[in-house]
Amino acid sequence: MIVALELAAAFVLIVGGAIWFTNAVEWLGHRLDLGAGAVGALLAAVGTALPESVIPIVALLAGGSGEQVQLAYGAIIGAPFMLATIAMLLIVGSAYVFRRRREQDRWLDLDVPTTRRDLAFFLTLFPVGIVLGAIGVATPWRIAAAAMLLCGYGLYVNRTVAHSDGSGDGDDLRALYVDTTKDDPPSSLQITIQFVISLAAIVGGAELFVTAIEEISTSLGLPLLVLALILAPLATELPEKANSVLWVRTGKDTLAAGNVTGAMAFQATVPVAFGLLATPWALDVYAVGAGCIALVGGAIALWGLPRLTRSRA
Repeated sequence: MIVALELAAAFVLIVGGAIWFTNAVEWLGHRLDLGAGAVGALLAAVGTALPESVIPIVALLAGGSGEQVQLAYGAIIGAPFMLATIAMLLIVGSAYVFRRRREQDRWLDLDVPTTRRDLAFFLTLFPVGIVLGAIGVATPWRIAAAAMLLCGYGLYVNRTVAHSDGSGDGDDLRALYVDTTKDDPPSSLQITIQFVISLAAIVGGAELFVTAIEEISTSLGLPLLVLALILAPLATELPEKANSVLWVRTGKDTLAAGNVTGAMAFQATVPVAFGLLATPWALDVYAVGAGCIALVGGAIALWGLPRLTRSRA
């Protein structure tokens, strides 16, 4: 009963934080004069990727035992696995479900070059971690690979900002929780407070989830890695999923897709680099399989999303 309450509280914190974060990040991007692609791919994606990035850190700081390492693997690999499959399906499915209220009807309205760039980075860099985890390599090779992945993400950030033109879905802003309008925008302090509170809720929910999933694994006698691959990303990826559904519902498809594809680019590099540096990075068949499915999902999205786009192709 207590574990169920912990899980419910974690879900509430994560989803509630995501809703607040959605609004705050739109206003922050508007204040910084960033385009919708950059807002979704950088600000929203990195911020809402923090919960699943916190899980392996919390797990390893808890002692770094074999079980804790498996939990870290599950969180690191499970995040892109969930994003490339369920999150992508949610974007397309939401466009269809909300087609009656969307000006775009059932079609997506994406910045296709941005979407392709995000997915190309993911499909190029994520296989590095999967291959190295499958074959097992010595520490110097892991350090070199981690440095390469971090440099790759730095290049991705540079290109995303460089190609941001300050236009797009961000032109239509609504303050969900701040009593202001576009003609009377929230102050920087209001945006900052909402941003910090929402992130704190997301991260707090993720930490609570770590405790609950360990207790479930022990009580059910299930392998922690298998449970982590499914439940950890299901909870921690809720921000990306909730944000994207909210944005698709209001026709902000570039933000919605960028939130997911940008998170995929982040998850393929920074958390994997942490895993390479902080663990032996020896993935078993379940983790490698989940990684391969994520790559297949990314490849399908790279092929399919532009074909579901009405304009801006």
